[in-house]
Amino acid sequence: MPMSDLQAFREETKDWLETHCPPEMRKPGDVCWGGRNATFSHPDQKIWLERMGNKGWTCPTWPKEYGGGGLSKEENKILQDEMASIGARMPLGSFGIWMLGPALLEFATEEQKLEHLPAIVRGEFWWCQGYSEPGSGSDLASLSTKAVEDGDNYIINGQKIWTSFADKADKIFCLVRTGPQEPKHDGISFLLIDMDQPGVTTKPITLISGQSPFCETFFDNASAPKKDLVGGFNKGWTVAKRLLEHERTMISAMGLSGRSEGGEKRSGLAEMTKKYVGKDSKNRISEPSIRSKVAQHDLNSRAFSLTMQRVGEETKVGAPSPAAAMGKYYGTEHNKLRYELMLEAMGTKGIGWSGESFSMEELAITKDWLRSKANSIEGGTSEVQLNVISKRVLGLPD
Repeated sequence: MPMSDLQAFREETKDWLETHCPPEMRKPGDVCWGGRNATFSHPDQKIWLERMGNKGWTCPTWPKEYGGGGLSKEENKILQDEMASIGARMPLGSFGIWMLGPALLEFATEEQKLEHLPAIVRGEFWWCQGYSEPGSGSDLASLSTKAVEDGDNYIINGQKIWTSFADKADKIFCLVRTGPQEPKHDGISFLLIDMDQPGVTTKPITLISGQSPFCETFFDNASAPKKDLVGGFNKGWTVAKRLLEHERTMISAMGLSGRSEGGEKRSGLAEMTKKYVGKDSKNRISEPSIRSKVAQHDLNSRAFSLTMQRVGEETKVGAPSPAAAMGKYYGTEHNKLRYELMLEAMGTKGIGWSGESFSMEELAITKDWLRSKANSIEGGTSEVQLNVISKRVLGLPD
């Protein structure tokens, strides 16, 4: 696109955001996850979601025929820049956007795309992911949750674990075994299941942070229509691998976003460090040792951001790549280091659990620090990512 057209798009975008982004959505705060029973912390949050959803800008690069914004990567970069310039809050957080949607764009039938993608764009359903099982974590292909044909439906029985937000979700994209006699990778299907039925129950798993995004999910003769099987019967492993790339890219981004798990924007690392450690006469972090650590972390963030932009573009147009494993490994370790540096700067203010001696942000950071440890487990452990890198990037023998 010519530079003149991009500049015109920038001006149009700036004007639209200035007119349509409500004042409350220009402040830090939580992010809406949509759903049948969506909750909004402020009336402006609902307005912002509706406006961005109608514009297709909750999924700006998705094709317009599926409800997306139809923007080029250059236009999307402009949109993100202009949103950041006014502090506009992300209108919608969704595993449907980050994981399921890209997989549907690649593997779903036209009918499935038309049914599910526009609803994801508008935030009509809260999606969760049904992959790991009590006996199938790193060896995901050994999963045993089964789906048996019953007329026009599948009947599902089994259990999933570490299902993020299953207790709040409306629907789940799930790996099920449909070919018990097939080799384990070949007997898996990718199925979309409605959570609002008697055969599905969830049980939250309490974490050390005191928060509980994870759940156990149980299927007891749950039902799903055959039309909601994506990618072909017994062909779900191909879809699953591709979706894992998108998941790992999403988790990688936690190392760059400075956001809590709920999507709330955190203060910049340098600004936060100055607040607790102090500034010198040149407005630098006063303590040289931690100043050096923060500077190195920011430099690494910039380099990682550019790398992940490239990986993101490759993932959209290319075949499955081990680059997602590299990004997931580095991004999660980078995110953990970010919180370690925060706590080092905060001192005793970084170890609070409750009480009036600590601000709400300080208490949240302590819990987010604990939560960050799980980033290197979910979506494939760091050890699994290192195995992928050693085999597919370095070409080392098994």
